[in-house]
Amino acid sequence: MTATGAVVLCLAYVLGLLVTKVPLGGYGVLALGVGLAFVIKHFWRTAPKSWVWLVAGLLGLFASLYCQFRLPQPAATEISRLIPPANAPKQEWVVVGEVDSVPQLTRSQKAQFWLTVKQVNAVSGEVQYVDDKAPTGNLYVTVPLLQATGLYPGQLVKVTGALYLPQPATNPGGFDFQAYLRQEDCFAGMRGQQTEVVEARSRWGWWQIRQTVVRSQMRWLGSPAGALVSAMVLGSRGVDLPYDLKDQFTRAGLAHALAASGFQSSLILGVVLALTRRFSSKVQFLSGSASLLIFVGLTGIQPAVLRAAIMGFGGLTALVLERKVKPLGALLVTGVLLLLFNPLWISNLGFQLSFLATMGLMVTVPPLTKQLDWMPSAIAPLFAVPIAAYLWTLPLQLIAFGVLSPYSVPVNLLTTPLISILSIGGMASALAALLWSPAGSAVAWLLMYPTQALMLVVDGFSQLPGNAYAVGTIPVLTAIALYGLLFLTWLQPWWRKQWWLAVLLAIGLVALPAWQAKAALFRVTLLATAQPILVVQEAGRTTLINSGDASTAGFAVLPFLQKAGVNEISWAIAVDPPSKRPSGWGKVAERLPIKRLSSVNEDAVRGTSLTVKPTPLTIGQTAQLGSTQLKLLSTTPLIAALQLHSQTWTWLGTLSAQQVPLLKPSLLSETQVLLWSGQRLEPDVIQALRPQVAIAASHLHPQTEAQLKQLGTQLYVIDRDGALQWTPTDGFKTNLESKENSPSTL
Repeated sequence: MTATGAVVLCLAYVLGLLVTKVPLGGYGVLALGVGLAFVIKHFWRTAPKSWVWLVAGLLGLFASLYCQFRLPQPAATEISRLIPPANAPKQEWVVVGEVDSVPQLTRSQKAQFWLTVKQVNAVSGEVQYVDDKAPTGNLYVTVPLLQATGLYPGQLVKVTGALYLPQPATNPGGFDFQAYLRQEDCFAGMRGQQTEVVEARSRWGWWQIRQTVVRSQMRWLGSPAGALVSAMVLGSRGVDLPYDLKDQFTRAGLAHALAASGFQSSLILGVVLALTRRFSSKVQFLSGSASLLIFVGLTGIQPAVLRAAIMGFGGLTALVLERKVKPLGALLVTGVLLLLFNPLWISNLGFQLSFLATMGLMVTVPPLTKQLDWMPSAIAPLFAVPIAAYLWTLPLQLIAFGVLSPYSVPVNLLTTPLISILSIGGMASALAALLWSPAGSAVAWLLMYPTQALMLVVDGFSQLPGNAYAVGTIPVLTAIALYGLLFLTWLQPWWRKQWWLAVLLAIGLVALPAWQAKAALFRVTLLATAQPILVVQEAGRTTLINSGDASTAGFAVLPFLQKAGVNEISWAIAVDPPSKRPSGWGKVAERLPIKRLSSVNEDAVRGTSLTVKPTPLTIGQTAQLGSTQLKLLSTTPLIAALQLHSQTWTWLGTLSAQQVPLLKPSLLSETQVLLWSGQRLEPDVIQALRPQVAIAASHLHPQTEAQLKQLGTQLYVIDRDGALQWTPTDGFKTNLESKENSPSTL
């Protein structure tokens, strides 16, 4: 078989994995292979033989089936099978299991660790085991920080708390927690309240060395400087780096600096080979291989790390054999080997970004350096490397996040020397810490000023206007077209010379559809959150009604607005009463400018560091933006009428026991859509409203549900159906499939 044939087979395997989620995608690859076997010679005379294309089609089908086979499935004794339905009475559980990871800090300031289940008991009542076998499986456990103090892998612990089933993404473009846990062979989570060590046994692991390094570097550098140096050596997954600092690096386009990857492995190999250059190639091979194994052990088994280590090992092997390595071939073989080991990594974003960035460096840096021949030869590659990596990862970033980082290239250019110094110095500090902890602290202390300089640069760029410009997520076909342009500029000399045309086409592929869609868009989105939050997008303007608390704003509101391509709030309306928890308006205003703010109660937005002055809404007043109108009918209880395009919505606030009698039918009129908490409504109130569609924020009262069904009302429950979206052409659509409802065309 020729080298070209081998490449075809490798690409067929990768393609088969990529189309796994497409219905009958594997059979599509098979059909493609069969078709090419008959026609490819008419277009490509030197193409591989027909049997190669037939085998490629079969290999693509095998890859698709293999990926589905490797997808974890809950066992018959899986602990998730014990969890009662969501509407069942709350149950407290005691789970005994073995700690499987070092606890790490979450954004909600709790500790998270993995637990291998050994025994399960209900605090009250009996547990019905499957076939009288004790439950098994893994648990994603979160506990208060103090309860995780002193926990380490190998301990047998008892955790008391509530079990739950992970949910899929309830909001458009949201995080699919269920899919994330499934890839980790986990199907249940636990909100622990208390932990107790049953047996303080221990097992050796790389985590012990990792903690030794982190403690040594933190001793004299302090936080967050010490944590930053550790993250640049070990990766942020193994270090509790403050999330504010992580977010700053992400907004500045430097998230890769906190991820253990090929940059660190290249530095390690470069230093080791430089130190051993006077020795034989076998000594260099053994030294380099040992350093790569230690690097993988310290950072953990991650796709990007394994990719870098395998390619580094390939380079060392070529050094011993005195042969040259074909970089692209090595990259392809490495990818296929990793995907044979774990085909589920095909959907791992870190895996995808690592390979695309590496490929960009291989194929784009040389021609780009030639284009920059007017620069000094030592400086041109410094510009070419970040530009190439940015170009090849940008389409994937737009699919996943929908955000451009305009300052990514200049900030990478400025920080590359600092990152190199900190990476090499951090590795030297880690090595010294393993020999004598104070020595590691002393070496780390020498990195104080470079660390502070890096944080200063990152903070400055993250504060610049437009540091993260939301263009909205792009379709997969658009991303394929963008990568097609990149391949043309790589493989075709004419396109390489006319690179500016490829740039213009790429901008047009992203900007024109986004501009056209926004100009004609009218969409109402009701987010799946604890407090009702409504987003109205109309002809490039965005209205946000309620923000929830700070946690809701950070985890639900801002991610949705980012992926929807929203860069400012045209009109913000606060209708919720003041809460004891911090308001989310300050969180929203940190990321997005608010041009206009209206509030039913000024206390709800007081103390939120907003730059815009709120305008109070008074009873009977109608406020308007575009075709969107809001009229406040009552404050106690809260009743508001919304005119959204051609629809009339009535918003009822949560009613206290004292407010229920105050909800008079005389305050209400017939409406097309009713939005309320889901609590019981009096029959005369329902008759006065007579909604065509009723949306309950949470659990729907059975009596009210029966009365609404008698009127022929279409019912939605946010807790059950996830977020709702309405457009004039498509009507209502739910984010989660529900057997209770079919989409309404209202």
